[in-house]
Amino acid sequence: MPLLFRRGLAALGLFLLAMPAMAQHPGGGPPAVGVTQVARRAVTESNTFIGRVEAIDRVDIVPRVTAFLESVEFKEGAEIKQGDLLFRLERGPFEAQLQIARAAVAEAEAQLQNANITLNRAQSLLNTPAGQRSTVDTAVAAQRTAQAQLLSAQAQVRQAQINLDYTEIRAPISGRIGRTSVTEGNVVTPSSGTLTTIVSQDPMYVTFTVPMRTVDEVRQRYAARGGLSAVQLRLRLADGRLYDQIGQLDFIDIDVGRDTDSVLLRGRIPNPLRPEGYRELTANQFVSVIVEAVEPVQMLTVPRAALLSDARGDFVYVVGPDNKAERRSVKMSPQSTPELAVIESGLREGERVVVEGLQRVRPGNPVMPATADVNAPGADIPRQGG
Repeated sequence: MPLLFRRGLAALGLFLLAMPAMAQHPGGGPPAVGVTQVARRAVTESNTFIGRVEAIDRVDIVPRVTAFLESVEFKEGAEIKQGDLLFRLERGPFEAQLQIARAAVAEAEAQLQNANITLNRAQSLLNTPAGQRSTVDTAVAAQRTAQAQLLSAQAQVRQAQINLDYTEIRAPISGRIGRTSVTEGNVVTPSSGTLTTIVSQDPMYVTFTVPMRTVDEVRQRYAARGGLSAVQLRLRLADGRLYDQIGQLDFIDIDVGRDTDSVLLRGRIPNPLRPEGYRELTANQFVSVIVEAVEPVQMLTVPRAALLSDARGDFVYVVGPDNKAERRSVKMSPQSTPELAVIESGLREGERVVVEGLQRVRPGNPVMPATADVNAPGADIPRQGG
């Protein structure tokens, strides 16, 4: 290759290498960067845990008498009201038992009436030569026996009526009913097991396990604002949507897990019927439970784009009054969001940090700052970490 041609290629290469530097530093000036001020913003403190939805009331329906199942009076999976008829059992044998018990009451009443007459007659003859104390004592005993027999017969009537009422099985609570385990025509007994199950629907419980260390941190953090009563519960559903109802913490378990050092927390959250005819929450459903502050807190923040990390930790570039860039180590709060970095230490309100052109910044070198058009939405969005 001719020497002149090689020299031309070398010169062209040097020119191409110099073009980026010329573009970044026109005329040898400092690089242009976008900056924004460290500001206080309202941040909703939050923690996220895995939880499970539970019904507040759950009732297993079992038969109280032995009888044939005549009919099932509900639609499986439907919502029912307290007192609705669920199952109808054969009534004939129990109606007959009730009639027998009522006849026994009538017989006992007649015997008691006769015993009263005999006792009165014996007492009236007691002061005459024909009267005897033994006759009166016998009449008193017979009268008391008749009274006891009447009470027993009346109790049998009540028992027969109760058994007859048990042939109509009604809903003890309102809620959603499951499928039936027995079909019409089968004999059911108290030992047959559960016929169906009803679970309440509104409100619902949500339970989740929290490390004891986190519980202590939350208590201390909200001590001046009412402790755990200053937090509320939000749910994130399996499809990623944020549930539109807010719950309240209402129970902390009395025991801490020996193996996990965790404690069970429970909240109560509404589960209204939607216009489309369904409820969003279902018993035993898995959800993400977001424990967040009722009121946002003012905290120092910078856009997440300003935050850099290396082996020494998190840092930002701060632009001083002389327009020189300074590396500043910072400590980021766990309450940071994907859009916003909440700063616990390392920065002061009003300082300028670089958010654009970070690749052109060198610590200690001057820069040409300009206000960046940075919006920081999501300051009150709960973080996704647990």
